[in-house]
Amino acid sequence: MYDPKTGKFTLIDLCFTTHHLQFARDANDTLWFSSGGRSDVLGWFNTKIFDATGDVEKSQGWTPFVLDTIGNGQRVDYVEPNEPIDPHKDKRIVAGLYGIAPSPVDGSIWGSVLGFPGAIVRVNPGPNPPATALTEIYEPPLDGPHAPVYGYSPRGMDIDSHGVVWASLASGHLASFDRRKCKGPLNGPAATGKHCPEGWTLYPYPGPQFKGVTDSGSAEASYFTWVDQFNTLGLGADVPISTGNGNDALLALVDGKFIVLRVPYPMGFYAKGMDGRIDDPNDGWKGRGLWSTYGTRTPFHIEGRKGTTSKVVYFQMRPDPVARR
Repeated sequence: MYDPKTGKFTLIDLCFTTHHLQFARDANDTLWFSSGGRSDVLGWFNTKIFDATGDVEKSQGWTPFVLDTIGNGQRVDYVEPNEPIDPHKDKRIVAGLYGIAPSPVDGSIWGSVLGFPGAIVRVNPGPNPPATALTEIYEPPLDGPHAPVYGYSPRGMDIDSHGVVWASLASGHLASFDRRKCKGPLNGPAATGKHCPEGWTLYPYPGPQFKGVTDSGSAEASYFTWVDQFNTLGLGADVPISTGNGNDALLALVDGKFIVLRVPYPMGFYAKGMDGRIDDPNDGWKGRGLWSTYGTRTPFHIEGRKGTTSKVVYFQMRPDPVARR
């Protein structure tokens, strides 16, 4: 933790693996952590307790991912991931999260699971997360009536103000998952990942598909998707924006169509994330914008070659191309 007022770093020792992190909108300003796929627990850090006490141990916690396969709405004793479902027990799964996003709707924690077909996971912490947290898992549709197109392998993801999850898929799609569309039970012995194909909607990314591939999707390999909940860019609230790593661009989905925010110079724009900022809500487009970087590990591949450094990019939606700041 860095304090800009004092210029000092505080090292906080955690008992779980971390990767991405997001603040929840709760009274404790809780930080929730993904593991990058290298752990099978969900960890958090209560910053309010830490600020008040400085006690690292009291400020953190973790929980395994446990499905409510009994279907009683409570966590009970569970079988392990390599054991068959037991009608008298719940089921622990391995679901090391990559992306992570607390829901502003109900406080649940959502994350993406790498691999094939991959999944989206929802965790309801409950009143005492180490003992009460329950998990739901949803796999992208690969076949059946709800998959006229199919997708797989989510990576970076975010959530909008309505609780809809948006994720970049390795199949060349931006996917949304809306739990409200699920028709069947969300827990019980059959709720192990394939039980809500109707909750998914897939949008093929711009750009060509791989040679010889006729399936829906594209060769676009988006790393991450971020949701502009507060209209910081000016395209509207809750617009999902993906890193267009094969397009040298950011890809914003507005009313079902992609707007390509291409960075023409220097060539080689490769974003791994972004964030929005509203400096003056009363100053129209001038008071808001979106920030990103050239996030490649090889900046010498950017136009300019050897000696080229990474860049910070500021996106604004001007009313016309010659509008001045």
